[in-house]
Amino acid sequence: MDAAALGPLTHRVRDGLDEITAQDVVARVWRGDYTLWSDDPAEITQPSRLGWLDVASSMERELEGLRRFADEVTAQGYTRAVLCGMGGSSLAAEVFQRMLGRRPGAVRLDVLDSTHPDVVLPLVRGLEPGRTLFLISSKSGTTVETRSHLDYLWDSSPEGRHYVAITDEGTPLHRAGLERGFRRVFVNRPDIGGRYSALSYFGLVPGALIGADLRALLDSARKMAAACRDGDARENPGAFLGAVLGEAALAGRDKLTLFLPDDMAPFGDWVEQLIAESTGKQGKGILPIVGEPPGPPDAYGEDRLFVAFGFRDEVRALQAAGQPVVTLPLASPDGLGAEMFRWEFATAVAAQRLRINPFDQPDVQAAKDATARILEAGAAGPPETAGIEALLADAKPGEYVALLAFLPRTEEVEASLQALRQRLARRCRLPVTVGFGPRYQHSSGQLHKGGPPRGRFIVITDEPSEDAPIPGRPYSWAGLLRAQALGEVETLLALGRPVALVQLGRDRLAALDRLRARAAWEEGEAT
Repeated sequence: MDAAALGPLTHRVRDGLDEITAQDVVARVWRGDYTLWSDDPAEITQPSRLGWLDVASSMERELEGLRRFADEVTAQGYTRAVLCGMGGSSLAAEVFQRMLGRRPGAVRLDVLDSTHPDVVLPLVRGLEPGRTLFLISSKSGTTVETRSHLDYLWDSSPEGRHYVAITDEGTPLHRAGLERGFRRVFVNRPDIGGRYSALSYFGLVPGALIGADLRALLDSARKMAAACRDGDARENPGAFLGAVLGEAALAGRDKLTLFLPDDMAPFGDWVEQLIAESTGKQGKGILPIVGEPPGPPDAYGEDRLFVAFGFRDEVRALQAAGQPVVTLPLASPDGLGAEMFRWEFATAVAAQRLRINPFDQPDVQAAKDATARILEAGAAGPPETAGIEALLADAKPGEYVALLAFLPRTEEVEASLQALRQRLARRCRLPVTVGFGPRYQHSSGQLHKGGPPRGRFIVITDEPSEDAPIPGRPYSWAGLLRAQALGEVETLLALGRPVALVQLGRDRLAALDRLRARAAWEEGEAT
């Protein structure tokens, strides 16, 4: 750990570290003792999900083959790759592209993790036939967004040599890849869950295509893995961070606020999925706050834990105000694998402190089922929800607001949502998160439904400017997107969560401006 000034958590974390050491938690993680996380025999005997512990070593043997694969792709004239994948199937690739960079001459990589027709259709229209490689990435092989992307792309480009699958053995995607003659089908280890798969084929195949230094990535991960074998939790970088995360959550500081420089922003999104989906269940959980601009100490309540990469002045001010802060060194390209492993191990230890299984996602299916029901039933009016004013009128300390935007993830939309986020944070004095649907459903969505019932949710939709049918399915892209948004609303309402549905119409940016004006609170602020 680079430094930790834990303020009110100091004694609690110290006791937690002593307990982790005394109970031999580190060694038990490494030998796969599931009683660390649950007493339920069904969970204890489930298939192992601990393959991430040694994946950096096992993937070392695959690096030469991955390099040859990437060289073959560029030699055959491919200049672009589109990665179709959700959550753990694509987030690591975004991290590698931003933080490791693209080698000159390597393919350009785009990530497609949206069902919004204003994202899908322009992207596909802009592709150059025969020079674009499609990476279809899904652990289960059944992810509705990813299979829809495949069906749409295959309809206009039905040549297997332009496709690569990354999936588990025996999945529908695995079979489709073999039957259609895909260029390659990369079969991942079944003992690695999606959010822990960054250093497996799910991360390394796109990493190889952009020419990233995968050997340095895995070397740094192996070194961190060795450090995370230390049974003394105080000296173990992963166990120490995990103890802080877990003990902070038990003490009511369950809003993990990450301060990251701009070039590490995708790493924050990756951590968000890892932490939220692993811990948000059984009414417990840790909510990552990512992309929130640092504010003065008095802007934060007593439900925060801060982890900062840099931001020296802001950290000093928070420490002086008594807020608990962990500072970590900026992750260099050579150290990125180490930082990923540190957070994976920390998540497993934090889950042990919370007594939850970090390797399942029991509440994700509900929204998928609601989406399927809406698609089967056809057009129907949206469920009745509260207005934003009513939703926020009785907000309490310790709660949070989540903006769930089923919108295109453009720079203009992101900037507008960030402005709305800051306006709402000032009005409610609560943390505000931003997620793009359906992307966030494969990340923080598990915590929204299975975690502590402290969220207030604003689901935002628009009217797409264009649409197209999805081949082989009785609905279009706009129909799928609408069903996903309304299915989310239905699921949250069924759980008793406070929800407001905001429909922007066609001119989404102007409508977002009006929404931000309605959220004005301070006297004299322009509306």
